[in-house]
Amino acid sequence: MRKLAAVFALMASPALATGLQIEVAGEGANGVITVDLLEDLAPKHVARIAELAEAGSYDGVVFHRVIEGFMAQTGDVEFGKMGGDMRRAGMGGSSKPDLKAEFTDTPFERGVIGMARSQNPDSANSQFFIMFEPGYFLNGQYTVVGRVTEGMDVVDAIKRGAGGNGAVIGQPDMMKTVTVTE
Repeated sequence: MRKLAAVFALMASPALATGLQIEVAGEGANGVITVDLLEDLAPKHVARIAELAEAGSYDGVVFHRVIEGFMAQTGDVEFGKMGGDMRRAGMGGSSKPDLKAEFTDTPFERGVIGMARSQNPDSANSQFFIMFEPGYFLNGQYTVVGRVTEGMDVVDAIKRGAGGNGAVIGQPDMMKTVTVTE
């Protein structure tokens, strides 16, 4: 009976977002990235991203960690807003609680989007990253939330960081606006 009630609750809940349009602006990248959100793989993480995007929380957030040949990380809605103290970018999240991992066997290919986290597997919150190249060592250890369907040229143009941690020096590129699509 509980399972049946859970099914009806899911059917009655509003539809999850199916994608994002991310308008990127900066010294490196300028254009739109279209994302297919994979709610079937990570429903709680996708719901969080959609909630933050709908609230405008991602608007003006920088790509604070960008590593050549690996990935571009963004989504720190607490400390990563353009015009803020960029020394703290990447250390924050949202006011929402961290999420329990939703790991799958989906491989981290070029264009795949994963949730950033600390060493604790259940610490993803608002930050996410977009893969420049395959990163199979992440498989099964990070939550896959989506994939880029258009605009990989924009992703490829995001201003790169320096050093091993990929911290962006000077003015980083940002997500000017993030819009949920259905």
